[in-house]
Amino acid sequence: MSGNLLEIRDLGVAYRTRSGERTVVDGVSLDVAPGEVTALLGESGSGKSTVAQSAIGLLASNGRVTGGSVRLRGDELTGLAERRWRAIRGARIGLVPQDPGGSLNPVATIGASVGEALRIHGWKDGAKIRRRVVELLDRVGIDDPETRARQHPHELSGGMRQRVLIAAAIALEPELIIADEPTSALDVTVQRRVLDLLDELRADTGMGVLLITHDLAVAADRSDRVVVMQGGRVQEEGRTADVLRDPEAPYTQMLLADAPSLASVVERRPPEIAARERPLVEVAGLRQEFGRGRRDPFVAVDDVSFTVARGTTHALVGESGSGKTTTGRALAGFAKPTAGSVRVGDVDVTALRSARAFRRTTQLVYQNPLGSLDPRQTVGQAIGEPLRNFRLGSASERAAKVAASLDLVALPADAASRRPAELSGGQRQRVAIARALILEPELVVLDEAVSALDVSVQAQILRLLADLQERLGLTYVFISHDLAVVRQIADTVSVLQRGRQVEQGPTAAVFADPQHDYTRQLLEAIPGRAARE
Repeated sequence: MSGNLLEIRDLGVAYRTRSGERTVVDGVSLDVAPGEVTALLGESGSGKSTVAQSAIGLLASNGRVTGGSVRLRGDELTGLAERRWRAIRGARIGLVPQDPGGSLNPVATIGASVGEALRIHGWKDGAKIRRRVVELLDRVGIDDPETRARQHPHELSGGMRQRVLIAAAIALEPELIIADEPTSALDVTVQRRVLDLLDELRADTGMGVLLITHDLAVAADRSDRVVVMQGGRVQEEGRTADVLRDPEAPYTQMLLADAPSLASVVERRPPEIAARERPLVEVAGLRQEFGRGRRDPFVAVDDVSFTVARGTTHALVGESGSGKTTTGRALAGFAKPTAGSVRVGDVDVTALRSARAFRRTTQLVYQNPLGSLDPRQTVGQAIGEPLRNFRLGSASERAAKVAASLDLVALPADAASRRPAELSGGQRQRVAIARALILEPELVVLDEAVSALDVSVQAQILRLLADLQERLGLTYVFISHDLAVVRQIADTVSVLQRGRQVEQGPTAAVFADPQHDYTRQLLEAIPGRAARE
């Protein structure tokens, strides 16, 4: 028997669909050694999560293993009855899922959720379970674990909820942890703390980790071996350092080239700005409060000021709760500030009684295009809606402009007749951009517009935004928690922390010589250091 903890050999998986059975994993092999991390890397639809589900017996009801072998310390796992799987899950294999919001029971306390695995595996002494839960919460670095155990998921931050999932996964000290995109929804600093925690647990207990991720920079920093998947097949595998140093597969080479955390820094060349030209955007002393009944109001933004020159990109960066989205909504006229001023061109946005006409000047692109596009409308109808709202042009003129907008964002003409659900995530984001640009605005506010996209799709959208800016003279305010992306796209940057602006200036200068501790923490947390050094 080999020394590997997990061995997957020639795994095949298929799903039953209305059009017949579809193979999604084809001949995948990988190993996880005790005390080591194997990263399974690939974009959405590559089959990586299906491999993970096969290794823990949690395939969807329409999925089946069509061939190959999955062994844990030599014990065959494929074909096990559910009764036998229940003895393995939790005790020998722990799972850390991607979304703590969807994985934790909202009506159960944190203690009940963490203790569930103990009860399933025969622990009956309530006091003993409670002591173990507090011990586990303390082990994963949650402050005041006794209090937290009595709270519910909505009372904890995203990072703490992810730590709760890790505590539940290690409750019975399993040999193997499967971490399925455990940090993809987290801010960069929280991501670093969660990954550090997994590293500490691995070092302390000797458990193996199968890390599922689409982020090559995370894999570079955190794994011993990497397996790169595309279209259900392995494209490349080996020691992480070897694969990063000399990738052989064209797909791996593309991922390396597109990963913003690993890309070499190329200084942007903003357009020449006349010394006396007035900035397009002027924000001064912005303050935004939200009422909380009898309590003092919550201050979401406090004294934020910056300017944005025409034809350039200004980034607002910071963690969740830093005030960047609130600032962006004030810029776009969706919220009236408590104090301060916002000016776009000749328009005093804070003085507007109605922002309707202002929409022709400034447009907002959201993070989730599927949520902002009406699923009942075709793509053509969605893009043309702003023209109908402003009663611009005849029906034939509007159709021609929709066609031109599709071409502008490099979508085929026949996309006009499709529904948003029929498009990929990257295509839907292009639709959202086309809809924002059809009124020919001067300013586009992009709120985490690429954060939910796979790295290669993200790179395509960033290149599109840069091309459109050059061709159309657009000005962007780019809201992001991803400093690696900001380094690529932004000319100037404001760093926000808890509603206050702690640093601002040219992006290159701020990144090269940050003056505030918080900025330094954000920069140090950018993954991919192992590959850059």
